[in-house]
Amino acid sequence: MESASASQRADVVLVGGGLANSLIALRLKSLRPRLRVVMLEQGQTIGGEHTWCHFATDVDAAIAGWLRPLIVHRWSGYEVRFPDHRRDLTTPYLAITSQRLHQVVTAAMDGDAWLGATVTDVNAHQVTLADGRRIAATAVIDGRGPRKSRSLALGFQKFVGQGVLLTKPHGLTRPIIMDATVSQEDGYRFVYVLPLDETRLLIEDTRYSDGPALDRASLRRAIGTYAKSQGWTIAKVEREEDGVLPIALGGNIDAYWKEARSQVAEVGLRAALFQPTTGYSLPDAARMADAIAGLPRITSATVRDCVETQSKTTWRRRRFLRLLNRMLFRACAPEERYKVLERFYRLAPDLIQRFYAARLTRWDKARILIGKPPVPISAAIKCIGENSVFGGQDA
Repeated sequence: MESASASQRADVVLVGGGLANSLIALRLKSLRPRLRVVMLEQGQTIGGEHTWCHFATDVDAAIAGWLRPLIVHRWSGYEVRFPDHRRDLTTPYLAITSQRLHQVVTAAMDGDAWLGATVTDVNAHQVTLADGRRIAATAVIDGRGPRKSRSLALGFQKFVGQGVLLTKPHGLTRPIIMDATVSQEDGYRFVYVLPLDETRLLIEDTRYSDGPALDRASLRRAIGTYAKSQGWTIAKVEREEDGVLPIALGGNIDAYWKEARSQVAEVGLRAALFQPTTGYSLPDAARMADAIAGLPRITSATVRDCVETQSKTTWRRRRFLRLLNRMLFRACAPEERYKVLERFYRLAPDLIQRFYAARLTRWDKARILIGKPPVPISAAIKCIGENSVFGGQDA
């Protein structure tokens, strides 16, 4: 941990060194270099052990430009595999690793990224560490991941991923975003594969499940079984990551924000800023970082107002995606959920791009729903109202 006196002052304190706060730090350092920005991360590395991906069409050119130093891999397209449908798509796909994020952020922070820093108290003006040190700040921003709330109804995307070295080249030239030809267990199950070089892969076993419990040992075994089924022999597991991401089914976003700590800005997943169906958070985090860095005055109150407004606006704009999630989680038997995605991936490539970017048009929404539904109609009708996930009561 960086040394510090018993009490210090910063312009901005970022609590947590995850993706959202890392992007905020980079934008502040770039656009507001006179501000002293301190990041407090409990772990020993910024970003932990994660890989963040997005499609090139998820962000505009300006954001793509400043994200470029973080990009480790870029592929010209991807493929999906289902029992009755396989398809190659040409939308470029990009990946950021936590190792690269750590390198770029620590270099930009110039000693003000404090690692091994356990935070015990946060308010709008000060952060207290476990060793008793205090940091006063004009703006305190909390990016420590999602918080539990009775105001949001969630499903969960759970995964374990292993970075593996193979004994021979794997032959893949582009990612497999979803391989749902595997046995369906614990909800909608698919395997996700990123080719890192000729003999290295990131293989993730993913489940869209009703509960958040993650059986790491079981998913590790499943990764090994999948590799064998593809004819790959794993020489070494070089790294491992896991996660449990929220999949939004419904909720009351106003009530959610009323639960938040007064005047402390919450960002990232903690601000309910993520693509409701995929759980992807990078595009929202990048847009939020730009917005915060562009504020005329950066205080806890102004950042809180900015994030809360964007969170509520985004939540309401994505109502249709939550409807699709309710159909996936509540209208389908768990072992039949893959059929919803199998049908979806028969649609036009530009519609699929807009879906991932959460920019569906009215015609896109109609096109998704037109035709023979992959779920029972009676069950689908019960899912239409957002408060159906709360037993018909308002959230």
